[in-house]
Order: sequence, then structure tokens, then C-alpha cells
Amino acid sequence: MSLPRLLAGVRRDGPLSLREHEQVHGRAREASVDLIDAVGRSGLLGRGGASFPAAVKMTEVARRRGPRSLLVNAAESEPMSHKDRALLQGNPHLVLDGAIAAAEAVAARSITIAIREDAIVARSALQHALSERPSRQRVTVAPVPVAHLSGQESALIRYLDGGPLKPTLVPPLPVERGLKRRPTLVQNPETLAHVALIQRHGPDWFRELGRAEHPGSALVTLTGAGVEQGVYEIACGTPLRALLDRPAERMSGVLVGGYHGAWIAGEEIDSVSLDNASLSRHGGSLGAGVVVALGPAACPVQELAATIGWLAAESAGQCGPCSHGLPALAGLLAEMAAGRAPADAWERLDRWTGDLPRRGACHLPDGAVRFLRSGMRVFAEELSEHERHGPCRSCRRPTTLRFGDAEHFAKRAAV
Repeated sequence: MSLPRLLAGVRRDGPLSLREHEQVHGRAREASVDLIDAVGRSGLLGRGGASFPAAVKMTEVARRRGPRSLLVNAAESEPMSHKDRALLQGNPHLVLDGAIAAAEAVAARSITIAIREDAIVARSALQHALSERPSRQRVTVAPVPVAHLSGQESALIRYLDGGPLKPTLVPPLPVERGLKRRPTLVQNPETLAHVALIQRHGPDWFRELGRAEHPGSALVTLTGAGVEQGVYEIACGTPLRALLDRPAERMSGVLVGGYHGAWIAGEEIDSVSLDNASLSRHGGSLGAGVVVALGPAACPVQELAATIGWLAAESAGQCGPCSHGLPALAGLLAEMAAGRAPADAWERLDRWTGDLPRRGACHLPDGAVRFLRSGMRVFAEELSEHERHGPCRSCRRPTTLRFGDAEHFAKRAAV
């Protein structure tokens, strides 16, 4: 089956009804524990950012005793990502099919769909879809704050259970103790939509697209300079060049994976494909599926400083790396951008970014460091220029990277 898969039949004027959804995809089959085996053989990796094998989580929850839950993490807290909202706006039934099938496979008694409170169109489409169909599981739609931590699964579970929106130390993992202290399977909407299609067509069909180690298709949010922005469905392993309209020599760089992702230099674009094996050579992964093209008119130093500053402000501030490390990085970058950095600024950046990862309750510092270290590599010349001479003319422009943009992309496209 060619592309599109997830976006098949999706249109701009409203979500697919249940009847239209079944005309496109057929009726869902009866779910069983065999689905876990099929998902395992498909090689499906989670599409929420961490790329964790979906079947491993399902297996861990299924083997637990007592009541179990399924949490659909549709918080989509990555500011530049709009893929999960586009999917829920276009075909919420595909996500519901996957959620119900996964819940039955792991014997979860309830399904909670956590969706950001400003996603009004997507939430309306989801509620209408639920009204069209009976479900043996109790499905709850829970609006959550528009905050970066809403996407962090332990913070999200804590909030849904009535606590503060702050991460908890692990273990226990959500598969051991999650919602209401029950073993909880946490997956994002795109992952569950793939589960729905694997249930219908099987793992071999899923592997007809993509790479052996990163199979299937993926949704990406494309934005930035000189590109036709929108949500696209691509085969994993698609050349990065295929997404971009502007010649590589006219790009400062491309951010892949969002604010926990990695920068690709303009001259490296033609050697990169959108799969984890290729991106790992540049320190990144497909992550949340965000691809941002940075044009020559943008200031890379301003982009780095603004993003690290935003991540520092969005952190829980409860562990040392977030309460002290990220603000220190943000302050130093601001000083470098302004030309007021101390003489040992580069030495400090290198030391601090080496000290922060793997020390907090969540992976926010790890992702921030990944983003920054790749930026230090790709934009070393620009950082040094700002360190010596201060702000450039491009610093007066708005940043390409956004931090509170509620614009929704709902474009159907395939590459």
C-alpha cells in the first residue's frame, strides 16, 4: 500500500465520520493478545519522541496483574509540532480504533485521552467521533495545560491524578504504576493509529515502507524558510532533501526532531535521511517529527539562545539540572549573543552540557543539551562572531522557532 496511510481520505473541511473512516480503512478486527505479537514483528517505534518499541510497552503492561489503564498522550507539548492534532482533526476514528485495540490487547479497563486545552478543533472532532460509536471501554477525554511538561508522561500522570504538573522519579515506570497507581500503557495518537492499521493489514504490510530498522510511515510537521509548511506523511528513510524546496546552500541549517532534536548543517542535507540510523550520526533522531528549515536571514545564535531560555522557563525546576543548569546555559548563551560573554564561555558550554544529561527526574535537560550541542557544532562560526562582536542585523528579526504558536496545520500531503 502506498502513501498516504494515516492520512488516507483526510480532508480540510472536517473530520471523517465513522462511516467514511470505515469506507477508507475497513472495519476494525476483533483485538486480542496476538496484536502485541503483530506490533512486535512490525517493528513499530513510538512516534511521541523517544522512539521506544511499542510492543515492549504493551508486553510489560499485559503481564501485570490487576486493573490496567491506557493513556493516550495527545498533549503534543512540542511547540512546533502539529501532527497529532492534525491526525485527530482529520480522522479521530483511526486513533480510537488503535486505542481500543491496544486496550483490549493489554486488558486495560479504561482509556484516558489527554489533549492540550487549546486544541479546540481536535477535541471537538474527538468528542464527535466518540458520540458515533459504542465502546466497551470507558473513554475519558481530559484537557491538560499548554505546557512543555504536559507531554512528559510521569508529569502528565501526576497531573491527571490530581497532583502538580511535575515529573516523578523512576522507577516505578508507568507500565508498573501509572494512572490511579495502575499499570498504564502510554502511547501517543500517531502510534495508536499505526497500531490500528497493523491490526487490519499485518506487520509485513507495515514494513513495506521505511527502513528495516525504522519501518513504516511517519507524520512530520514541516515549517520554516522556503518550504510549504504543513503536516506530511512520509516513508521512514525519506531523504531530507525531498521535503525541502529551497537549495541547501541557501539554508543555514535544518532542525530535525524539535526542541529535543538535532541541527543538520546546510551542506549535510543531501546526505541525511529521515530515519533514526541516519540522524543518529548527527546526534539526533526523528523524535516528534518536527522539521524546521532555517534560512540565511535568520540568526542561529538568537534561535539557540531563545530556545534554551524557553526550555529553562518551562522546566519543573525541581532537580539541579533544571533549577540551576538550564538557567545557567540560557544566561551564558544570552551573554554570548550580546557580545558580553566571559573569556572561557566555550569551555563552560562544553563542560556544562557534559554535566547535565541523565541526572534529573525527566529527560528535558538531556533533550536541551542534544539541541544545543548540535547547534554548537553547526553554528560554531556564528557563535564565535557574536561572542566577539555582539548582535548581528538578523537579531532584530523574529525567531523562526516559535514557543507559543497555536496555528494548526491540517494539510494532507505525501512525499
